Amino acid sequence: MTCVVNTIPADHTKPISSEDNQCGEERPEDSVLDFKNVPVLTPEQEKKLWRKIDLRIMPILSLMYLLAFLDRSNIGNARLEGIMTQLDLTGDRFNIALIMFIIPYCLFECPANLVLKVFRPSRWLPGINLVWGWLCAPFSPDTLILLKKPISRTLMAFVKTYPQLVGVRICLGITEAGLFPGVVYYLTFGIRDTCYNTEVIGLFFGAATVAGAFSGLLAFGIGYMGGIGGLEAWSWIFMLEGLLTIVVAIIAFFVLVDFPSTAKFLTQEERAFVVWKKKYDNSSVGEDERFMTRHVWAALRDWQIWLHIFMYISIVVPLYGITLFLPTIINSFGYNVPVSQLLTVPPYVAATLALLVFAHYSDKLKMRYPFILVGYTMCLIGFSINISAAPVGVNYAAFPGVISWLGNNLSGQYKRGVGMAFEMSIGNFSGIIAASIYRLQDEPRFILGHAVELMFIGIGLIFLPILVFIYKRINAQRDAAEHLATERGEKVQYSIQELRELGDRAPDFRYTI
Repeated sequence: MTCVVNTIPADHTKPISSEDNQCGEERPEDSVLDFKNVPVLTPEQEKKLWRKIDLRIMPILSLMYLLAFLDRSNIGNARLEGIMTQLDLTGDRFNIALIMFIIPYCLFECPANLVLKVFRPSRWLPGINLVWGWLCAPFSPDTLILLKKPISRTLMAFVKTYPQLVGVRICLGITEAGLFPGVVYYLTFGIRDTCYNTEVIGLFFGAATVAGAFSGLLAFGIGYMGGIGGLEAWSWIFMLEGLLTIVVAIIAFFVLVDFPSTAKFLTQEERAFVVWKKKYDNSSVGEDERFMTRHVWAALRDWQIWLHIFMYISIVVPLYGITLFLPTIINSFGYNVPVSQLLTVPPYVAATLALLVFAHYSDKLKMRYPFILVGYTMCLIGFSINISAAPVGVNYAAFPGVISWLGNNLSGQYKRGVGMAFEMSIGNFSGIIAASIYRLQDEPRFILGHAVELMFIGIGLIFLPILVFIYKRINAQRDAAEHLATERGEKVQYSIQELRELGDRAPDFRYTI
């Protein structure tokens, strides 16, 4: 429904039909920028503009998420480096420590996405990045002399007891909760064009798969530092990766921009075009700028969000399971610790390549479900093999498609923000299941864990065709209604405000398949 114009009509009061919606309708809120002369860009010029934006924001955002993923999942590598014996993590204690990260992480995701609209993204995102980096490695002069008397013995690198570990994991979950949903919202509906969101989110989420590879490599090298400064190897893993997070967070304060209207690295014309594109790309009459309670209720009552949650869960459980336990699973087959750390690298490399290919062609073909289906199939084969042999893969390839698919099909930036955060926060609770199913008593084959992962993949394979069927049916019904009205010369009259409130239920809205 996107079109490019260079003149915005000034008449806001005339009711319009779904056929006559003008992409150029000016709104009172648009007065920050001059929308009366939005530049006309050729496809090549527009592509160049998005590339300019990507080169500014994507490297630092990807690096921030890479380190976020390292800081949350490196406990799996630390498990092989002595944390189990030093902190007496017997029985289910290790699993409980994992769960106590997931619970606050899920609870704070949705509120964090609403906070993002109040605080500046260029301050909020690096700010939470800085806090969790400090949780992993306290940054003070004492740190530079190996922190023999650290300012806080409850920080990740210096925990001495099981309760301290649980406490720090809770704080880490709270601070990390705002990054992923915040960046997805920021990328897809803030500074970035929605048309390319799967590829962009794929590039961003690809940082997580790269982090998995780096985690194994770093753990392999850091493992030889055990005993230096009186610290165990697992403490050095938390400290060095936490310090790197702090450095990147400080850089992000100077690199990140807020929304298009304040992006100083863009020209006035480029800012006007990006803001106009953002507003009218998903809706031919634009989207509401002011938050109201009805946006929350509209998201909670939307049937598609609930179906997407089941699909999200079907991916998150396998994702969390392998991410947190891959080093342990490999080590249980008889490899020594250094080799086990290195063998975690190949699956993540393969996952990164698959993810980037899927994301690129998903946007190129403007389709989501075929690539999600292929991802499910790969996981089905992989976990089936895992039950009888060594692990061979992780569930990343389908993830960006699931995230961006819901965003494509929710119209209205606040409903979209609430809906996506709600999907992630509810869906991520399933990580508790993943943190519980790989038990010490199930070594070395972890039959229970792999079987449960297969069950969730099956759930995804059930809900995916249901969702596609419903989307296709609604699109066909709207096409038929529009075609019939055209043949009869009828025009259903809607005001601009009515169409905005209808959002993805408007007669001219088509769901992305």
